[in-house]
Amino acid sequence: MNPILAILKEHNVSDAQIKDLFQTLTENPMAAMTTIGQLGIPPEKLQQLMGLVMQKPALIKEAVVELGLDFSKVAAAKAQLQK
Repeated sequence: MNPILAILKEHNVSDAQIKDLFQTLTENPMAAMTTIGQLGIPPEKLQQLMGLVMQKPALIKEAVVELGLDFSKVAAAKAQLQK
C-alpha cells in the first residue's frame, strides 16, 4: 500500500475522506492542506506525511492511481501552483 494512504488509514481516515482529500488535492492543493489538518492526525505523523509528499512527490501519483482518480488533474493543479 502507498505510504501516504497507509498513514491516513492508520489514523482511521475513511476511504471516503481519503478520496475527498485527493479530489481536493487535484482541484486546489492549498485547500487540501486545510483538509489534512482537520483529519485529527497527530502532529508527528502529520509531519511524517508532509515529509513523504515533499521528498517523494511520485507517491501522490501512485495514491491517485490506487484510488482510481484522474492524475491529469493533479498535473494541472501542480502547473497552476507554479504560476
